This record gives sequence, structure tokens and C-alpha cells, in this order.
Amino acid sequence: MEPGQGRLVDLTPEQKRALLVGTYKSSAEKQQCVDQLDELDSLCTTYGLEAILKIPCPIKSYDAATFIGKGKVEEILNLAVENQIDVIIFDDEISPQQQRNLEKTFEKITVDRTELILGVFAQRAHTREAKIQVDLATLRYQMPRLRRMWTHLSRQRTGGSGGGAGGGGGYLKGEGEKQIEIDRRIVRRRLDRLESDLEEVKKARETQRRARKRTGVPTFAIIGYTNAGKSTLMKALTDADVLVEDKLFATLDTTTRKFLLPNRQEILLIDTVGFIRKIPHMLVAAFKSTLEEAVQADILLHLIDVSSPFAESQAEATHEVLKELGAENYPMITVLNKADLSKNRLLADKLRVKYPKTVEISALKKENFDRLLELMTREISLLRKAVRLRVPQSHYALVSELMREGKVLSCEYEGNDILLEVEIPRILEKKVSLFEVAG
Repeated sequence: MEPGQGRLVDLTPEQKRALLVGTYKSSAEKQQCVDQLDELDSLCTTYGLEAILKIPCPIKSYDAATFIGKGKVEEILNLAVENQIDVIIFDDEISPQQQRNLEKTFEKITVDRTELILGVFAQRAHTREAKIQVDLATLRYQMPRLRRMWTHLSRQRTGGSGGGAGGGGGYLKGEGEKQIEIDRRIVRRRLDRLESDLEEVKKARETQRRARKRTGVPTFAIIGYTNAGKSTLMKALTDADVLVEDKLFATLDTTTRKFLLPNRQEILLIDTVGFIRKIPHMLVAAFKSTLEEAVQADILLHLIDVSSPFAESQAEATHEVLKELGAENYPMITVLNKADLSKNRLLADKLRVKYPKTVEISALKKENFDRLLELMTREISLLRKAVRLRVPQSHYALVSELMREGKVLSCEYEGNDILLEVEIPRILEKKVSLFEVAG
């Protein structure tokens, strides 16, 4: 195998045996490393691989050439040979040069967590938008990994009188460099085309969002770590025909369904793509328009799989992604799902203290839904606030925003001021506080 050419897609259907490698710098970090290898194992299962070995490696510092030290490289090489391993997967992101060096030593396809996640996403993307976003993320990942792969150049270099270290070799090197530039131009053109296609899809999605806003129907985005039970909850509440599967990233595309609360209030429920620890930045960037469904919602339903021993760190990972999207302060109900399977009461109590407005349910068994729906009804009542405002006409942009985002109850003009009585979303409270007048 030519170093640097190995890719997950190059594996044959029979090549499923994987060796997983994680790293930690201190004994205090070892358990976290083990936990993350278990998650990498789940990603392998979702992709269709079998994790034969999981190796947590203690390291003092990262090696620039091979990521892990020479001794660990030799140890993994021996284990890979003994266990007939087909692919070696690092839980951390490794550089293109490190990947090439490791593949040269292992003589096995060697990839990192990012490439595995991209592979899973590629398998599970169904809509045009999801496919475009996966292609974008994959191309951005592959760009720095482009290598000259002209096998005929390799043959020319080793055959004939002109293929030695003289002028012929220099000529071939130049040709190879030229080919890399051609490959890069092709990739850049494809990136431009995909970004253009994505813009079109985003415009269509924005039109849908505006239409939803105009109806005034409150929206709830179901968010959470991958496999927390978001699609199961959607199906349980709405009887929607959505995919429910015990695998990571079963849902990549957003699904929106109507639902009536017990008080006959109509709402929209949005099922979103799952979050994950160490999500590749190019995936956050590529999937931003999909993830922004959460940002555009009025209220977030944050599902946590409370039966998982990693529930706390998974919840934190979700909040980190929300922070990247600027949505960490949105109204939120924390839903501790799979409560019927939880064996750790202390963990559930800890999460209840950490996150206000928490409810324990079983989405699968539809348990404690009455309490969940009660909290949802209460949150809707807190969404909007009626205010009286005196806004100078010089701030007409704010008035336009209030007319667009709020519900105008009355509007009068007095001198250079506009007197408004308007129901506004709570998130605009700070923006209008300077102009508020007593009722």
C-alpha cells in the first residue's frame, strides 16, 4: 500500500477487524481515554467494523512524526499482526504526515476519529442537503492529504537508464508536483460548487423558517448527544414515521412535526442531528445550517441518556456545541431519558441539580410524559412579554425588527417618537430595555 492512500472506503466487505488507539498524559486522564475508546467502538459498530482491540496509550508528549512514541508504534504493529487487524483507528486527529508515516510502518489502513465520523455521516446522509454537507466536510478533510498517486511515474522512476537520481528524477518530481496542483484545483472547484449548492438549500430552509415564524406557532428543537433517544421521543409524541435505531447518528437530517399540547396549544417539534464529543470542526461548519434549526427554535428540549455512565460528559459536549452556535442561553428543558434503565440515582440527582427545569422520562415506554408536557406548556407562557415602548424614529431599524419578530398590539406617532405596545420574544428584552415606558 502506498503510504497516505489508505482510506476507510478502501476496505473490502471482509475487512472489518479494527484496532483502536487512544492517548492520555496522566493517570487521572486514563478513565476518560477508556470511555472515549468505548465511544469510538460504538462509531465502529455503526460504520460496520468490529473493534478487536482497544489500546489506551500513556504518553509524555506527542511525537511530530508518528503521534505516539516509537515503542508504542512497535507494540501496536505486533498486536496488529498477531490479531490480523485490517484497520487502525486513532481516537485523536492525526496530521497527514503522521498518517503516512504510521501507514508505512503498519502496512495497514490507518485513520483517525475524524475520518471515521465522516465515514459514518457519508453512510447515513439521505437528503440532498446532508449529502452536500458531508461532501463538503470530506473534501476539506482530504485537501491537505492529497498526494501524488501516479503509479506509472513510480514505474518510470525505477525502470530504464533515465530513472535514477539524475535529471530524469527531477523531471518526474516536477510532474508529480504539477499533478498535485491539478488535483487541488479540481478539489477547490468542487468545493466552490458544493458551497454554491449549499447556499441554495440554505435559502430554501430560511424561507421555511420565516414561514414558520409568521404562523406564530412555538417551536421546540429536540437536541442532545447522538443516540440519546431524540427520534424515539419524536415518534412517541407525534407517531411520526421517523427512523429509530440503536446506532450513533441514526438521524442526520432534521424532521419537523406538528403536535398538540394538552391545552390545545399547537407546537412544532424539530428532531436534530446528534452531538458528539470532539466533533470535527469541519463538520460543525458543514452542518451549521442543520444545527441552526436548534438556534432558530423557541425552546430547546435537551435529551440526556441518563442510563449511560457517560451522561454527564455527553451533556457537557452538547452544551459546548450550543456555545459554538451561540445558543447556550436559549430557554431549555433538560429531559433525562431512559430513566427506567438508569441504575445510578446519584447521577440523575446530580444532573437535576446542575440543570434547572429537569424531567425524567422513558421515551420508549412513554413514561412521565404528563410532567414533560406540563413543563413545555409553562415554557411557552414565558416566551413572550408585552411591553410599551417609546422609540425615536432614528431607531426605526429596531421598530422593523419588532414588527417582524413580535406581535404589535398598537402603534402611534408622537413628534419624532414611535409609541408601541408589542408582544416580543423574551430574547429581545435587553434590546428594548432603554426604550421601555411605564404602562
